[in-house]
Amino acid sequence: MNEPTLLDQLRRPLRDLRISLTDRCNLRCGYCMPREVYGDSYPFLPPQHLMSFEEIARLARLFVISGVKKIRLTGGEPLMRSGVDDLVAMLAAIRGIEDLAMTSNGIMLGHYCERLALAGLNRVTVSLDAVDEEVFATMSGTGAKVSRVIDGIRAAVLHGLPVKVNAVIIRGKNESQILPLVRLALAEGFSIRFIEYMDVGETNHWRGEDVVSGAEIHDIIHAVYPLEPLAAEVPGEVAKRHRIVDSTVQVGLITSVTKPFCADCNRARLSSDGRLFTCLFAGQGTDMLGPMRDGASDQEILEKIAAVWLPRNDCYSELRGLASGKKAEMSYLGG
Repeated sequence: MNEPTLLDQLRRPLRDLRISLTDRCNLRCGYCMPREVYGDSYPFLPPQHLMSFEEIARLARLFVISGVKKIRLTGGEPLMRSGVDDLVAMLAAIRGIEDLAMTSNGIMLGHYCERLALAGLNRVTVSLDAVDEEVFATMSGTGAKVSRVIDGIRAAVLHGLPVKVNAVIIRGKNESQILPLVRLALAEGFSIRFIEYMDVGETNHWRGEDVVSGAEIHDIIHAVYPLEPLAAEVPGEVAKRHRIVDSTVQVGLITSVTKPFCADCNRARLSSDGRLFTCLFAGQGTDMLGPMRDGASDQEILEKIAAVWLPRNDCYSELRGLASGKKAEMSYLGG
């Protein structure tokens, strides 16, 4: 169903679609939505500007025809979108989707995971940057309790949703949490991925010296919990995976800064107001929602998808420091 394959200028196929459901979030992590910017008066998108579930499902179906096999629901925090399990059921019914996942901060996951599993969600990725309550509060920018996230992870596993945990590591803030997070992964039996702090958007005050490299993270873990490398499971896999010796727990390292993987990138992103982005570090997206609401046919939308993907040549991480232009915020276009 999803042939012929669309290939961009670097021969990269369109295979993975990230769909943002909302630009709102109940946390204020400094690397994504710093509180000094996203305060009470911040002008979030009004409801009428968001894609409806029916519009999302239609676009997803057309992206599957264009080659997409994996769909991930993101935000903001996707669980802040009311009735998200209804959308999951609509997407799960689309023939050709091989993997339907969600990324969440986990605060609300315990309440929704049973409905999400029953609706057809395949797995969930939870963002968790610290185990220590004080460090977690600093990283999340709120008074949220880390225990709520851990309870959400446990509830997801209980209801049959495989869990991966993502942790963004920033020097001077939470590198002390690398080993505690690994210990939590071992205790709970989930896979964990450590992400280098990236210069996404314009508001997180990114500095290169704040990046804890994947190699450094590897060495910190390996000194206590020996790691053995694993081969990639699928083309375009962003994490370099390792297994903790004498366990089934996997540790992934996502090195967008120190060892970019642009050459294998097969991901597109839809913002919650229906703009198509071809790179996490892009500044401008292509409006897909407007033409759809103006009555564009399926064929016209398919042609528009192709017109965006075929000339694509994004390689921001490989050109970091050379590329210029304002970048869209992660909370807007989805991670």
